[in-house]
Amino acid sequence: MPNMQMNKTPMPEQDPNVRNRNFKEVSLGYTAEMAINEAQRCLHCKNPQCVTACPVSIRIPEFIAKVAEGDFLAAYEIVTSTNALPALSGRVCPQERQCESKCVRGVKGEPVAIGRLERFVADWYLENVGKMPEKPASNGIKVAVVGSGPSGLTCASELAKKGYEVSIFEALHTAGGVLVYGIPEFRLPKALVANEIKKLEALGVRVMTNMVIGKVLSIDELFELGFRAIFIGSGAGLPMFMHIEGEALKGVLSANEYLTRINLMKAYTRSSDTPVIVSNAVAVVGGGNVAMDAARSAKRLGAEHVYIVYRRSEKEMPARLEEQHHAKEEGIEFLTLTNPVQILDDGAGRVGAMRCIRMELGEPDASGRRSPIAIPNSEFELPVDTVIMALGTSPNPLIRSTTPGLETNKKGCLIVNEENMTTRDGVYAGGDAVTGAATVILAMGAGRKAAEAIDARFRKQV
Repeated sequence: MPNMQMNKTPMPEQDPNVRNRNFKEVSLGYTAEMAINEAQRCLHCKNPQCVTACPVSIRIPEFIAKVAEGDFLAAYEIVTSTNALPALSGRVCPQERQCESKCVRGVKGEPVAIGRLERFVADWYLENVGKMPEKPASNGIKVAVVGSGPSGLTCASELAKKGYEVSIFEALHTAGGVLVYGIPEFRLPKALVANEIKKLEALGVRVMTNMVIGKVLSIDELFELGFRAIFIGSGAGLPMFMHIEGEALKGVLSANEYLTRINLMKAYTRSSDTPVIVSNAVAVVGGGNVAMDAARSAKRLGAEHVYIVYRRSEKEMPARLEEQHHAKEEGIEFLTLTNPVQILDDGAGRVGAMRCIRMELGEPDASGRRSPIAIPNSEFELPVDTVIMALGTSPNPLIRSTTPGLETNKKGCLIVNEENMTTRDGVYAGGDAVTGAATVILAMGAGRKAAEAIDARFRKQV
């Protein structure tokens, strides 16, 4: 008989007043007993919609059944048959909008905690088995992967398992892409990302850092070096700004820069070569996951007041509900229906305050969200000394501007066909470079799809 408990088995967490002063992981994970209890809530539907809603088609009921039996190794093998990065996606994937949103247990209670179980299985394997994969026999075909974020890592893993000689070219000095520079340690421990890189190297993947494709080497030069297919997973790292007065002041940063300094360069340590500003009051402009990450990081760096400034209501916020909940618990103050109009100088070229205006919601815009409208004569000043812009990102134009025949849309995103091939023959792409800023799991799905297309391309030629 299934466990008819209405709510998810709670996951232990650090106390909010403790964790908002450290960068250790917030959620502590399930014990074996908790995982089995939660897995037994699954009803094993005949037509599991949870699988359909998963971008990488994890065999969800199958792996959960093995967890319920206590056969965690079998569960891990089932998960990794379609998902190359379960320890990562189990932590940062928005399951509530994907697989868990289709769970029938969610009709009269909470859905099965699919993400928590995925994380448990991956963590169990790392702690109790930790075996590195074996390198398969080479088929002699060289493939280049540009970028080591979730799409690049997934594409590289899928191809390496099939015997391709894969080389990853990463622009930064550490591999992992947004997983290491964008997502804070308290949400995704970097040791987990490093372990995934080791697994790729065990499969024979060559990982090269400080390789800015478009500068060090061009796409054409990669072909000249013998690569017969190229996957571009370079992400969307170009930050957006509001273009309001005062954005050039000291103390105004993009969330990309702020989080990169903290996550990749450990700016919260005294030994960092790239320390961040020590702030008293921080305004983070935006309402997505990146805004939550920046705000929660600012709190951990010692800011007394941290504000999320968002022009729509809390209901329209795109950030995961879990991230909003954690942010509030940690003391982040939400200023919704509020929009910045000017950043004020303190007289010394630094941020002294931010002038804002109150908003109200009008009719829905093209995205379906209600358009914010400024309320006349409602301006006020918010006393802050740091402003972090978390308004979204777009792909860096470097690769497209140095690669003939590579077409993009109006937003600068690469155009791909159904097989994720770009307008340049032999060049594939996926992840944020194609979609603009999106989720880790969608990027992983694109990487897997491109790998399948590349493999099919060469199997046809045999």
